[in-house]
Amino acid sequence: MNIGQAASASGISAKMIRHYESINLIKQSTRTEAGYRTYTDHDLHTLRFIKRGRSLGFSLDQIKDLLSLWNDSHRASSDVKAIALTHVADLEKRITELSEMRDTLQDLAKSCSGDARADCPILRGLAQENDGAECGACH
Repeated sequence: MNIGQAASASGISAKMIRHYESINLIKQSTRTEAGYRTYTDHDLHTLRFIKRGRSLGFSLDQIKDLLSLWNDSHRASSDVKAIALTHVADLEKRITELSEMRDTLQDLAKSCSGDARADCPILRGLAQENDGAECGACH
């Protein structure tokens, strides 16, 4: 199949497929005599693997490691599990950080009257330094 068909079948754009080739995440495609890229069913399966990994938030480096393990019939499942658990820990950290951001923004929004006055607790809160002091150069 050509790159357009591979893109359609995998759900990954042709541009991203070319990018994945350029960073050696996937092997270089074979070419027709006219120079068009061609892809096999195995290539398509690899692209779907990458898409699923990206949808789970794995980085390209992690996916490269996972692909290497996936293609290694002598792999230890403990290696795969270690990558997955490291990613879970990273996700937990991000979830905590996002929850804290949400809570802060909700508190700032609750303190805002939302009327025609210029005084805005949200802007004041954004202007604060990390220690809680308001930025002296701010308006």
